[in-house]
Amino acid sequence: MVHFVGAGPGAADLITVRGMKLLQAADVIIYAGSLVNPELLDYAHEGCETYNSARLTLDEVMEIMLKASESGKEVVRLHTGEPSIYGAVQEQMQELDKHGIEYDSCPGVSACFGAAASLNLEYTLPDVSQSLIITRMAGRTPVPEGESIERFASHGASMAIYLSSGMLAELSERLINGGYTKDTPAALVYKATWPDEQKYICTVGTLAETGEKAGIKNLAVVLVGDVIAKSGYSLSRLYSPDFETGFRSKKES
Repeated sequence: MVHFVGAGPGAADLITVRGMKLLQAADVIIYAGSLVNPELLDYAHEGCETYNSARLTLDEVMEIMLKASESGKEVVRLHTGEPSIYGAVQEQMQELDKHGIEYDSCPGVSACFGAAASLNLEYTLPDVSQSLIITRMAGRTPVPEGESIERFASHGASMAIYLSSGMLAELSERLINGGYTKDTPAALVYKATWPDEQKYICTVGTLAETGEKAGIKNLAVVLVGDVIAKSGYSLSRLYSPDFETGFRSKKES
């Protein structure tokens, strides 16, 4: 059996309880060493085989998985953050399907949620934004034409932009071209929840300057949107005394 497990954004105690138990029971762990906190390997039992996939190709990763699974071993494929977001898991699952090997998924905390926690931020404030767009810039890997930064920026919603902190000048320009003003609040969070985390509040127009001063070129998530200002929003109707729910009757004034 292969278990795809989300390691969380960085802090070792932000893995789920289920993920921790799967690590403790694993005979083989294949982990994304470029981003996964190595402290998570402390959960492994003595004798557990560990492999750093940062040094491996897809074929090499699959060879380890297949051999271990065919030997009846429990395998954990430990991905950074939440595997369903930029985890490249579907291609691995497809290969397992071809060989009739069972697998399941254990969710994790993605970097944008670790960043929100670090900033005590809510992405969905009434009258400001009710949507969160998670995306990335096109780099060595392209993005579909209909998912450009400009098109997403036109919505004016909250955005979390991954894998783009090395292209902040271009990102800033494209966000403005798409519809955000240069004064729209933004944030740059480097290694969210890690001990060496850095976080900066800025604007869309000063993203590149902020990143350059901090020396940030990778491993950061960019947040954009008026919610970062934490102002101009309405209170949630859910807790209003005149709002009735299946659990609470409305209260007469």
